[in-house]
Amino acid sequence: MDWIIDNIIEIIGTIAGLIFLYLEIKQNKWLWPVGLLTSVMYIYVFFVAKLYADMSLQFYYVFISIYGWIIWSHGSNQSKKELPVTHLSRKLFLILFGVSMAIYVFISYVLVNFTDGSVPYWDAFTTALSIVATWMLARKILEQWLVWVVVNSVSLGLYIYKGLYPTSILFFFYTVLAVIGYLQWKKDMLRSQAMSGN
Repeated sequence: MDWIIDNIIEIIGTIAGLIFLYLEIKQNKWLWPVGLLTSVMYIYVFFVAKLYADMSLQFYYVFISIYGWIIWSHGSNQSKKELPVTHLSRKLFLILFGVSMAIYVFISYVLVNFTDGSVPYWDAFTTALSIVATWMLARKILEQWLVWVVVNSVSLGLYIYKGLYPTSILFFFYTVLAVIGYLQWKKDMLRSQAMSGN
């Protein structure tokens, strides 16, 4: 019975995750409430799978979903148009790289020393990059898609290894659609710049 419940929750999370990604590519602010639902489902899924960093990441996603909703909505209300897509500056890249490394070291230490996590270093790697990439998404930074290609590819391997097959399907699509999302956002950004004369 527990196995059936686990699978139903994972499948709901998978479907919500695919809807989230579609809305993300379309730059639709409703991705944030859908993302919140996805995160709630995956708190349970990753707890059962003993992927504790990934589980903790879902709590972060709950809060970043609220933050993203506010930022994307504020951008629309303030200027009567959507928050624009921007490039990652060199300075911000260096800051985010440093933040990613610090988060990775911290999470790795916690997982190795205080949990029975099954793949602590890979779990920490995907979690650290996901934290940074989701913040970049909330700010509509184009290169967040490239970070997601790395995160989703590694996560796909992890979830196959852990036997989370519906989630593996989700992350296969996440990987492919991250490339599509990058190309779509870049096209939209160039079109907006051309229209504004920048």
